[in-house]
Amino acid sequence: MPSGEAFTNDQIRDIERVIDAASAETGLVFSVYVGNIDGDIRDAAEARHGEFGDQATNTVLVVIAPGERLLEIVTGEASGRRLSDRACALAALSMTTSFAGGDLAGGIVTGVRMLAEAAGRPIPVR
Repeated sequence: MPSGEAFTNDQIRDIERVIDAASAETGLVFSVYVGNIDGDIRDAAEARHGEFGDQATNTVLVVIAPGERLLEIVTGEASGRRLSDRACALAALSMTTSFAGGDLAGGIVTGVRMLAEAAGRPIPVR
């Protein structure tokens, strides 16, 4: 997650902690991008998701363009099997509700937690 003027140091730490916890608990790679987007947010989010290379299949990327009031969640093939469209939509709704109330950092923390809970723990291979 790029840092910037939108967040205090404490907020950045909270967001980093929830991302780390979500990744550790689920075995998936969680990432959040907050910033300006040129063009269509879905196209930009999918391109950024592709930058994860071999990890893209296990990656959950949340892209937020606050200035444009846009949000997109992109999952890879494996992470998409564990996160339904409904779970992503509920997390997005929760985030946008917080954003509308002026709580960008809190919305991100809550949304990532919701996504991690929906994804659950990895299934052990026997």
